Amino acid sequence: MAVSPVSRLRKLFMALPDVTEKVSHGEASWFYKGKKQIATMADHHHDDRVAMWCAAAPGVQQELIAEDPEKYFRPPYVGHRGWLGVYLDVPVDWKEIAEICADAHSQIAGPKGGTRSVP
Repeated sequence: MAVSPVSRLRKLFMALPDVTEKVSHGEASWFYKGKKQIATMADHHHDDRVAMWCAAAPGVQQELIAEDPEKYFRPPYVGHRGWLGVYLDVPVDWKEIAEICADAHSQIAGPKGGTRSVP
């Protein structure tokens, strides 16, 4: 039986420092110190796709969408802030997703947000 995308994301985010999970807008979401949102699942929330929306450094959203629009997109509501949408209903490189999760954490937590290796 395959591991669900939300279970995989949960494992990745919960391995990062000071991350908590709670439901936000009906989806599993991850927060830094319980307050600042890092990422959220988008499981058929606005369309028929399974995806993750996460914080991203300036320019990353545009770069990744230009590189591979079949994997990345500008999510509604938060895309104007530079957040990145990542489709999870396509073949997924989970090592790459782990890096994106760690980068999202760093974007929200800042340089003093701590570091911990991502599984």
